[in-house]
Amino acid sequence: MGRHSLPDAGAPGTRGEASPRRRRRTIAIATLLVLAVATGTGVAVNGGLLSFSESCEDSAVRLSLAASPDIAPAVRDIAEQAFADEVRSDGHCLDVEVVARDSYKVADALAGGGESPDFQVWLPDSDLWLDRAEGLGTGTPISPSDSVASSPVALAMVPSASKRLGWPKKTYSWAGLVGASLQSEKVRLGAADPARSATGLLALTSIGGSSAQQGGDSDTRVAETAKVLAERMSDSDAQVLETLARSGSGAEEGNPRRNQAALLSEQAAFAHNAEVSGSGRLDLFYPEDGTPLLDYPYTLVDEEKLTLAQSRAALRFMTLLNDRSSRAVFARYGFRPADGAAQDAIVTSAGGRSPQPYATSAAQAPSAKQLQEMLGMWTITVQSARLTTVVDASGSMATLVPGRGQSRMDVTKESLIQALGQFTPDDEIGLWEFATTLDGGRDYRRLMETRRLGDPAQGGSTHREKLSAAFAGLQPVPGGATGLYDTTLAFYKEARATYVKGKFNALVILTDGSNQDEDGISRSALIAELKELADPERPVPVIAIAVGPDADREEVAEIARTTGGDGYEVSDPAEIQAIMTAGQNGRTAQE
Repeated sequence: MGRHSLPDAGAPGTRGEASPRRRRRTIAIATLLVLAVATGTGVAVNGGLLSFSESCEDSAVRLSLAASPDIAPAVRDIAEQAFADEVRSDGHCLDVEVVARDSYKVADALAGGGESPDFQVWLPDSDLWLDRAEGLGTGTPISPSDSVASSPVALAMVPSASKRLGWPKKTYSWAGLVGASLQSEKVRLGAADPARSATGLLALTSIGGSSAQQGGDSDTRVAETAKVLAERMSDSDAQVLETLARSGSGAEEGNPRRNQAALLSEQAAFAHNAEVSGSGRLDLFYPEDGTPLLDYPYTLVDEEKLTLAQSRAALRFMTLLNDRSSRAVFARYGFRPADGAAQDAIVTSAGGRSPQPYATSAAQAPSAKQLQEMLGMWTITVQSARLTTVVDASGSMATLVPGRGQSRMDVTKESLIQALGQFTPDDEIGLWEFATTLDGGRDYRRLMETRRLGDPAQGGSTHREKLSAAFAGLQPVPGGATGLYDTTLAFYKEARATYVKGKFNALVILTDGSNQDEDGISRSALIAELKELADPERPVPVIAIAVGPDADREEVAEIARTTGGDGYEVSDPAEIQAIMTAGQNGRTAQE
């Protein structure tokens, strides 16, 4: 999976089109309603619920809902009012506890499986997190449904900066607006990390698409923009708001730690403006080529484990979030309806003003491929890599590759040396090899420490040069078996123990998968141990490359997916370079 696996935020076309996933969920909801009515305890979706005399405290159905921090207060108000009003499902009061959880953290935890989550419903800020949560189908299952609210992503500025760019009369494309901001020496632009923020990723993808429309070397322009944003990057949308200048004083706006502009949602600007006054308020630019939407999809978690009462209560609460009174609550907190329709009062409070195109249709949601490519570009631009490369040295690597006149090992070495040229001096790469009884009783040994490629080495050379020579010196061990499972576990523990924060840490394993050693740990035991070791806060994905026609891709893929990585099969080892580069860019290769 590379560094990140991110979803398609919507099928091509308008936002109103239902995705296959949501159509399936609609059918499931319809089936649930029919069954409920047939058993005589139907959920009256339009508000006509059955009423019983039993007190709410005694009869409540309790649910826990993990919501994106921006929308959690509004949802909590609705839940508390529902309990106070004794809103019921099948005669039981709804008791919904709302907890604020960062969407990226929930997505990573669900994708990793492990312990059962302590919530039954999830409300992330964007459906781009759903495929990340679903991962490769080995984590906690989720059942997404419709959106309950929305908020467009825009660019906010303090008044002194916005006036310099002609707000509100002058309109820009995404590329033009960000370009104008960065060209002004007095406008410091902040953003949340696109790897952790839907706002940051959607904005960056919009900038990339807008730049491509201008022609020329758009990739270079977007990469340069990413580098500038990375210098003033915050971990979350809330932290971006904290970086903004909050007064009109020269000291405040002249403070180099303070930003005058930020990529924000309309709702975030609304909340900010509600707490400040005068020159501390923000003005919003709405790019003329469309604003992407945060869309807050209502999602059931591990639905099969819900009781019938919980499932019906969750459905009832979803319909409650979409009724007129709830829409009024969301509006009070600065959210638009789920369809993205602009409301003048919200726009004005958030800092928008005509003729800024705040009421135009939302931009077409980016595809999964666009999101993955943009996230890969961001990651490789702002985050160096720390890779441990692990090469199979078993006897079968001496097998000739059909049509090349070289062994699997020879072509693998050649590909690794070529791939090495794609990495920067700040990237860290090490080398291990493995085969049974390679180093006494162990199936593996370290050949090169994982260090910066630009670091000096003995003899006046660099680590890159030493590593290239080590690649060239790899040789198959006659009669050696693969020993893959013991090796993978040992290397993964080593990579976890030497994890470096702020870098893309990964384990790259190259094996032909032949002649597996039967004396070591079993595959099932290895997978169980990897699940225990995997930590979403310190991710070390395994990029497993099965080399040659006899290799078993599914075997290595199953192992890799446990860590958040993936497995690849190459019939020609020369393809290794492309896979390593794709992994470094955070993209998932497709067969």
